[in-house]
Amino acid sequence: MKASEIMQRDVITATPAMAIADAVHLLTTHRISALPVVDEGGTVVGLLSEADLLRRVELGTETQLPAWRALLAGAGRMAADYVRTHACKVDEVMSSPVISVSPDTELSEVVALMESRRIRRVPVLEDGRLVGIVTRADLMVALERLLPKANTRPVADAELRRQVLAALKAQRWVPRTSFDVRVENGVVELIGLIQDPRERDAARVLLENMPGVRAVVDRLLWIEASSGFPVETPKSQPK
Repeated sequence: MKASEIMQRDVITATPAMAIADAVHLLTTHRISALPVVDEGGTVVGLLSEADLLRRVELGTETQLPAWRALLAGAGRMAADYVRTHACKVDEVMSSPVISVSPDTELSEVVALMESRRIRRVPVLEDGRLVGIVTRADLMVALERLLPKANTRPVADAELRRQVLAALKAQRWVPRTSFDVRVENGVVELIGLIQDPRERDAARVLLENMPGVRAVVDRLLWIEASSGFPVETPKSQPK
């Protein structure tokens, strides 16, 4: 899936010379957390987010360094802090340069950018022009649309067992030996040995997502690493 498939196309923007008060009004009125900043030529030159406005003199949250830290920071640092907390125009507070993607950027890359840069939204640019924006909320909307709906259609036990074994075999984390299943009336019983307790949870989640599985019963034994002996942990009940 690409950015163009989930992005918001009608993007509320600010201009570099816009008053902070007007920008904040846009944020609150439209219930959004950031504004791409676009100049007269249509080029995105910055991004004004809530994070850029957390330290403000009006809120009493401006940076106040102890005297000894102020001395170490120097006049330049204090001057920059003053501008950020007292500025009246967007271009004096906005973050720049802007991290952006293209309409054809895969969602996996968009998410990787959000995680690595610790950001919540990414403007979408085409030929240098703003055509949309992808936010974490847009990702949740897409996820809601794509999540599988409950499938109550019954599957014959023999066929369900075949499908379950095939699904387990396709996973690299599934042990290749001493692993089997029994199926009765759609209830799948996991049998065998695991070397890591996390394999138990992964197997259960895999089965719970399969059509026709009514419940999962855990009969797996964990091979404890230090002793090499199987340890029977409490068995889960059908869910």
